[in-house]
Amino acid sequence: MSSSDAVRGPAHSARRTAATSGARPRVPSSRLDDLHLDSGGEVRPSDSASNAPHRRHLSESHKAGSSQRISRERRLERTSITINDSVQIRTRSTTKPSAVEGPSEWPTIPRGNVEADYHEKDHIPTKSEKKVLPLWAPSATIIGHTTAPLAGRISFPIRSSFLPQALEPTPLKQLSSDVQESAVLDDLLFAFMGYEGQYVRFSKGYDPTVEKERLVGPGFEILPGLDPSLQDLSTTMLKMASNYIAVEAFVEVQSREEFGMVNHALCASIRKLLKEYMVLIAQMEYQLTTNASFTLHVLHLHILPTSHMLSQVYTLAQELLRKNSLLEEDLDSIDDFDDVDNILEQLREGGELAPGGMSRKLCKGGSVLRLLTERLSYMSGDPAARELLEGLLRDSSKPYMAMLNEWLHHGGIKDPHSEFLIKEQRSIKRDRLEEDFTDEYWEKRYTIRDDVPPQLEGVKDKVLLAGKYLNVVRECGGVDMSTEMRDVPKSFDDPQFLQNVNSAYAHANSSLLNLLVTTHALPARLRSMKHYFFLDRSDFFSYFLYLSNSELKKQVKEVNVSKLQSLLDLVLRQPGSVAAQDPFKEDVKIHMNAQYLTKFLMGVVNVRGYDQDGNDDYNRTPVAQLVTEDDSKMTGFEALEFKYSVPFPLSLVISSKTVVRYQILFRYLLSMRHLEGLLISSWEDHNKIMTWTHKSGNQKLEMWKRRTWTLRARMLNFVQQFTYYCTSEVIEPNWQILMAKVNGNKNDSNGAQTGEQKVNRTVDELMEDHVDFLDTCLKECMLMNSKLLRIHAKLMSCCTFFAINTSSFSRTLCSADASLAGSAGALAYLATRYPSSRHPIPDHLKTYDPEGLSKMSELLDKYEENFNRHLALLLDALDYYAATETVALGRLCAQLSMTGDKGSGEDGRKHGF
Repeated sequence: MSSSDAVRGPAHSARRTAATSGARPRVPSSRLDDLHLDSGGEVRPSDSASNAPHRRHLSESHKAGSSQRISRERRLERTSITINDSVQIRTRSTTKPSAVEGPSEWPTIPRGNVEADYHEKDHIPTKSEKKVLPLWAPSATIIGHTTAPLAGRISFPIRSSFLPQALEPTPLKQLSSDVQESAVLDDLLFAFMGYEGQYVRFSKGYDPTVEKERLVGPGFEILPGLDPSLQDLSTTMLKMASNYIAVEAFVEVQSREEFGMVNHALCASIRKLLKEYMVLIAQMEYQLTTNASFTLHVLHLHILPTSHMLSQVYTLAQELLRKNSLLEEDLDSIDDFDDVDNILEQLREGGELAPGGMSRKLCKGGSVLRLLTERLSYMSGDPAARELLEGLLRDSSKPYMAMLNEWLHHGGIKDPHSEFLIKEQRSIKRDRLEEDFTDEYWEKRYTIRDDVPPQLEGVKDKVLLAGKYLNVVRECGGVDMSTEMRDVPKSFDDPQFLQNVNSAYAHANSSLLNLLVTTHALPARLRSMKHYFFLDRSDFFSYFLYLSNSELKKQVKEVNVSKLQSLLDLVLRQPGSVAAQDPFKEDVKIHMNAQYLTKFLMGVVNVRGYDQDGNDDYNRTPVAQLVTEDDSKMTGFEALEFKYSVPFPLSLVISSKTVVRYQILFRYLLSMRHLEGLLISSWEDHNKIMTWTHKSGNQKLEMWKRRTWTLRARMLNFVQQFTYYCTSEVIEPNWQILMAKVNGNKNDSNGAQTGEQKVNRTVDELMEDHVDFLDTCLKECMLMNSKLLRIHAKLMSCCTFFAINTSSFSRTLCSADASLAGSAGALAYLATRYPSSRHPIPDHLKTYDPEGLSKMSELLDKYEENFNRHLALLLDALDYYAATETVALGRLCAQLSMTGDKGSGEDGRKHGF
């Protein structure tokens, strides 16, 4: 055996055995200088940790030959301990000091004599030699608890830079290559476990108490004097030690509560890798203590795969830390008030806005899985790295998959750290559905987060809808939350992953469709709304208008809503009417709108952007005066509308937003129905009142009557044609298409039913079809076009004023006709119009007025000119928009063209549409 093996063998074995059997020191102990003492000499370092006698025993194999000489030299070693002003020397003694004598005292040697010759063979210190202890008392403390349950709680070791000079080891340049290799091997194992050795130490700028520096990883320095070949190899292996320290710090930081369950699962998986890493270090230590042929090169070959593994984990950890802004300030991650919804949600739940809570986005949940997936695709050419990253992705995706399965199969969200794909706004509750005019509950209660894992990118919409559908069914008692999920995938790499999403989506969709269509009778509910809002088979409504006519003539502030509600309830329960058999008639209530319909619609059109080119002169029609008219002057007929209560979950399809559309169409149809009634009343007056039926000898007066009758007929025809178009050519065909879709039947391109079942329908498609039906009706009824809306409002206003002034014409005819003025029949008629003594018959009506006919002719000319002009404008506008936007308007244009005369069209073109 060589000299280096002899030196390294038993002594090194004893040292390594002591290191492995006891607690691992965090501070390196001092090396012994090779000093030749007499047989039996003993060196006892006098530190604060222990002053007990230290004995070394020689094996029997070293008592003969050259081994005996080497053994004698080892027994005669002497240690020189350098302190500030003295040197303490102790020799090995063959006899144990008596307990009665007390502790031995050792001589104090001036520092200048440190290198003096103390090689006497039998130097025994006396009591007069005083012992001086170096001031070195390292200690450990307990660190407080953190939110990471498995984080270390022992304080960090004291840096070797604080080591007293007396405990510094022998310089490497004074050691042989074999001894250097032995010392470096020993130190490397300590470095691999995250501690400094005697010759391998942290770089001077590294501070283990600073979290950011631990996360980056320390640099290592080897004391000068090491052989260059050993230096290069050791430096290469120390990179693994730096990676280990950084990964260990990463696991402690990312295991904190705020980083979420996906990060916790990732850290647990990395912790298993670190455990295998420590097993490898223990095996290397065993080889070092038992195998004499274990060298630095052998160690390097053994740790190569593990070093590559740690390098991949370290790179992944650094990317995650950078996204969390734990390594450096990332200005892109500053997001104090971007996510206003989350801030408001936190305030609603009673939380506080912590100073650092909004300043930094955390990389958690889907962002971590996306990073792992992208990293896996980058390293797909490296089998070892691919296997490692697949394992990390598999383990870290398990809690995410548990949340996904809970959402897909139970419709619930168990996401305490806000990292799941679906975000829930708990403040939006279904109790607010009656006042929700923006579909906030359905659109904003559950939304998709930005950090979507790549595995769910293609099916994220299905995931959202599946959970939303099942959540509705669950709230209606259709899902048992206590049932255990079986045979569901646990990770993204499961072959049944996509099939699980698709099957859950199909099941949730069919469950909710069945709940809506069958259990809650959606088709019957829609037919009921058609009766009330679209005046379908509205015999009950005609009776209601007849009973409430006197009340609805009043201004809106004077209308008695309770009386109207009582009349409506009476009519709805009238035997023989359609409403009497309606099971949902209790959900209909009377309501008075406080705004003109045209004014409301113009606000809607302008907000939605339909009137983007509305600055031309054409828009400046007299209807502007109507829009700005005081709303308090509205009558009950203009303000009347129905409120309709819909229970959950039908309120998802028939939401407040859709009910508003129904109310707009109802008020529009009611206005034409009311105007038609006024014109019919005018027709009755023209055929019953004696002032109209009396044949006068004045031909001009008779011609004026014929002109009045013709204008009334044209107005009535206009209103009836318009009503027919809106009900029979717009609402009814679109209604049939909607009901075919609700019942699950396909329609061909012409809207005819083919009878085939459409199995792939979804609840969201059903909701979209319902909204599309209403929007189509609004658009084809000209309610979403500001130009058409203005012209139509002006025509309606003109017809209304004409119908209301019919009674005024009837009174004026009494004085305009010479044969009627002052007659008994005329006075009898006037008496019916002025029955009260407080309002007697005006004198100018009792006598003949030759100017009366000219005044009536002038007024009639204005009505005719106004009606003809706006009718011509309407026809030209309908013709234009039928060719550019809505084809259905062409049918209305053809029907209304019979109402106008030849000159009306030319008159309209003169106004330059």
